[in-house]
Amino acid sequence: MSQDEKKPNTMLVRSISGAVIVVVMIALIGCGGVTTTIGLAVIACIAYTELLSATGVREAQTRKPCVFDVTGIMVIISYYVLIYLRIRTEILMLVLVFYLALLMSIFVFTFPKYKAKQVICSFFSFVYGPVMISFVLMTRLLRSEKDMLPSPTPGLEEFHFFTLGFFAVWMIFIAAWGSDTCAYFVGVLFGKHRVTPRLSPKKSLEGYIGGVVGAGLLGVLYGAVLMWTGHVSADMLWCFAVLGVCGSFFGLVGDLAASAVKRDFDIKDYGKCIPGHGGIMDRFDSVIFTAPMIYLLSITLLYSKFY
Repeated sequence: MSQDEKKPNTMLVRSISGAVIVVVMIALIGCGGVTTTIGLAVIACIAYTELLSATGVREAQTRKPCVFDVTGIMVIISYYVLIYLRIRTEILMLVLVFYLALLMSIFVFTFPKYKAKQVICSFFSFVYGPVMISFVLMTRLLRSEKDMLPSPTPGLEEFHFFTLGFFAVWMIFIAAWGSDTCAYFVGVLFGKHRVTPRLSPKKSLEGYIGGVVGAGLLGVLYGAVLMWTGHVSADMLWCFAVLGVCGSFFGLVGDLAASAVKRDFDIKDYGKCIPGHGGIMDRFDSVIFTAPMIYLLSITLLYSKFY
């Protein structure tokens, strides 16, 4: 089969799997609560193991888990449970310190079985994958001032579903994946100036600008829908534009960062679990950088204004 015959098939597979991912994420994030927590924890664990393989902590060819897999996954599950329980941020920071101490203990008491590089890359993989992805869950769990008020119906205080987090979390994917789509089409139509040829040779300055502007416009469109449904006022549309633009910019950085890691470790994809895309890290590379920014902007711009 020639390269020309392979390309349409690859694009078809990529499009289908991309559509499936969108549907799955809408269902997963929309459910909220335990379902969203478990789903994102699974995604985080897969991302973590992909990064362990990519950074050489363990051989990518072997399917046998190493001590860093086991300890990391145990801490990831604990971390996501604590987030679900809305434990204070200070406790979450202590989890990071505890995990670093655990890794160093393994390194010290098994010396010289493991190398310092493995410890460093394991901690990096934990922060870069699971911790960054956890901001999707933290955003989904956000509640505005109104959400914290007692329900007018006695006994239903814990049954608020359409919270600030429900509406804010979609901006993560609008800014990340919406920006990717806009950048692709603008780059194909108008792209001439290559700014990162060693990382992403096909991406252009025009595409980057189109992605950021497009995400801002999509943010305004999303805000307009919320305004039409009575959840926000007209003077809040600029907030969604800011969320779109800032989220898109950090998403582009995340995309390039993931490419830089792959180039540095000489790998093509992080994994093979998503046909046409690669692994979880290949598909969520922009999301994991966008999520913390949307979380921060949501609690600063939207918290006190959401209806």
